[in-house]
Amino acid sequence: MYTERYATDEPTRAAVDTIQGPAVVEFGAPWCGHCIAAQPLVAEALSRHPGVEHLRIEDGRGRALGRSYRVKLWPTLVFLRDGVEQARVIRPDSVGAIDEALDRIDPPSHANGRAAPR
Repeated sequence: MYTERYATDEPTRAAVDTIQGPAVVEFGAPWCGHCIAAQPLVAEALSRHPGVEHLRIEDGRGRALGRSYRVKLWPTLVFLRDGVEQARVIRPDSVGAIDEALDRIDPPSHANGRAAPR
């Protein structure tokens, strides 16, 4: 489920590593132009995967979680399954790249509202 606001209190890496099931950790900042432009794409893609946990983390200098994932550019979306990274999308410019990564952690046969590929 899409999360609208960035969390300023980031979870620890150990906490993220223990998340069960599909999850997306999005790193960015509320003032970042690339992050703002990507939000409609992220929201649209996540709307087809209501069972996917979405953590939106405000990143920046000295932020441990972003550094542990070696985030260099915003937004960076890290797609996890049971706490393990399965895919990554950096600065998405189309919903297709996000959909493809979501399908890796939450296959279409399990996502509500999506038909299985032909």
